[in-house]
Amino acid sequence: MNKIILSLILLFSFNYAKKLTFNTNDISIIKKSRDTIKIINRIKMYKKLSKKIIHYSLIKKLSHINSFYNKILPSLDIDLYNKEDYWATRKEFLINGKGDCEDYVIAKYFSLLEVGIKKEKLYFSVVKVKGAKNEHMVLLYVHNIKQTPLVLDNLSFKVLALNKRKDLKTKFIFNEQNSYLLKNYLLNKKVKIKWKNDNKWKTLLTRVYDKNE
Repeated sequence: MNKIILSLILLFSFNYAKKLTFNTNDISIIKKSRDTIKIINRIKMYKKLSKKIIHYSLIKKLSHINSFYNKILPSLDIDLYNKEDYWATRKEFLINGKGDCEDYVIAKYFSLLEVGIKKEKLYFSVVKVKGAKNEHMVLLYVHNIKQTPLVLDNLSFKVLALNKRKDLKTKFIFNEQNSYLLKNYLLNKKVKIKWKNDNKWKTLLTRVYDKNE
């Protein structure tokens, strides 16, 4: 077991801005978990996938990352973190093996950065799903302002153009650089998101980039 844990440390000692790293606290959490073997296997499978698809076409990268994370079980934040709304890091999502829609999007986002997708082409999108009461989040790939975004969604294993997802109504989209409203499925007007006193996006980026969480 110790050899497996050590191999994890060696496997993921890279630039943390895009690639996973595990510190001593992470390793301790994994070792103490009842699902240690499952966690290690999940992380190994991810590592193998990220290496395999590094030179794949765009759509194959999107599809493989979408499918990989969609196999992880959904769970409510209140059950996992005892909070109504918590944005987990990719590392937390892989270790816990459960999460809600934001967690899927966050994990897919940082994984796509790792395999070479430019961050300015990826957007988090808050949407309404037809027939659902609560808001939902998906990840969009926007090639350029004249093309309809592609949707990565934990509710679908297929990566489809947004105009093919008639069940989704986009409220707004954002990434590390800008925020937009969409019109006719295309980027339209820049907006400023009012996070108030709880900017979960800023908090998440700080945790990932500055604190290596």
